[in-house]
Amino acid sequence: MDMRDKATLMLAEDDAVQRRMLAGFLRKVGYDVEEAGSAAEASEKARDHRIDLLITDLRLGGPDGISLLEDLRRVHPDLQAIVVTAYGTVEDAVRSMRAGAYDFLGKPVDLARLEALVAKALEKVGLSRENRSLRQAVEVADAFSDWVGDSAAIGQVKELALKVAASRASVMILGESGTGKEVVARAIHQLSGRRAGPFVTLNCAVLSETLVESELFGHEKGAFTGASVQKKGRLELAKGGTLFLDEVGDIPLSVQVKLLNVLQTGRFERVGGTQTLETDARVLAATHRDLDARIGTGEFRADLFYRLAVVTMRMPALRERPGDIAALVAHFVRKHADLSPTGIAGVSDDALAALARHPFPGNVRELENLVERALVLGDGPILEARDFPLGLGGASVKAHAGTALGGLEDQVASLERDLIFRALERHGGNQSAAARELGLTERSVRYKMQKLGLD
Repeated sequence: MDMRDKATLMLAEDDAVQRRMLAGFLRKVGYDVEEAGSAAEASEKARDHRIDLLITDLRLGGPDGISLLEDLRRVHPDLQAIVVTAYGTVEDAVRSMRAGAYDFLGKPVDLARLEALVAKALEKVGLSRENRSLRQAVEVADAFSDWVGDSAAIGQVKELALKVAASRASVMILGESGTGKEVVARAIHQLSGRRAGPFVTLNCAVLSETLVESELFGHEKGAFTGASVQKKGRLELAKGGTLFLDEVGDIPLSVQVKLLNVLQTGRFERVGGTQTLETDARVLAATHRDLDARIGTGEFRADLFYRLAVVTMRMPALRERPGDIAALVAHFVRKHADLSPTGIAGVSDDALAALARHPFPGNVRELENLVERALVLGDGPILEARDFPLGLGGASVKAHAGTALGGLEDQVASLERDLIFRALERHGGNQSAAARELGLTERSVRYKMQKLGLD
């Protein structure tokens, strides 16, 4: 690979005459050259330029050339180096190679050999960058492997996920239930420098105040009734990795105060404990709730929101990207093909058109549930509109209500039963999640389930 037209060389040499001579020669053969008379000056200039190759004297009257190479490699990981010295020894050569130098050159410098070494070293830089680019492409593809669809809305989410992954900033992911908030959180973790660390999750909506605190911070033996052993919390388990707080809008106020303190200091104590622990876990949070409204009513702390929402992402609802439905259906048909007793060859155009018209209050999770049901109950090799319920192929909730036997009360009960059943089905039986979707309390859902015979 010929990098001459785009390569920038850093020449670090404390002998001004020697530096000007070498820099003039390298510019004459076609390279851009940054000059530095010391390791400190080279490091300073390297902050503002992309450096492809370092040519450095071993002795620079301060930190030496090898220390400089190690310093620049932290900023320019693909950097190659040629070390030059008038006092070369075997030990110096070995030390240079161990530090990652491409080659070692004695003084007086043979300019023809220097030109050849520079060209070969830059070829290695090019290959290193190509390999890095390929690895990054594979990592991105792997991180987004569970994402289906190429709509503009999904493209914007992917682009933002790539940007925030490289930072340590806290991210707040907003969106309705079933839009894939945990999927994007996992992608951010996989694309970050923390990918080798743990990805730890906590759903804050399904636990009581005491359990949220215990799960988040851990507890000591005897801290409360039932605490028979010491338990590490999610903050402790996520050290070196990422902690994903799902439905963070449901965290009780008393726990919000403690969480804010951890985000500010990185320190906490287990419930019932006195030992101060530390964590460097990156926190990603998600909620379907309107946090502005909850801040206004005093249910969520504004200072905690600002700590959690350094960057805010919004997951689009499925109804906002109907063009992705066909690809999602094909994906779920392949994923759950084993559910079909006869085998499914495809989905009809009429069924896809009907699905595209459906508002999908349960989003992607609801669509997956519909596809699973159709695979189980569908008769032919092609899934038709009649195989999908909820407004598709004449099998809507409204239709069920309209054809229910009895008077108004019976029809209302039938509609309630169907809505609650579908919500529970979409959320895998999770009553808390179903209640949130329906705008009810969990207690109300349990009461209605008993009343309607769904318990």
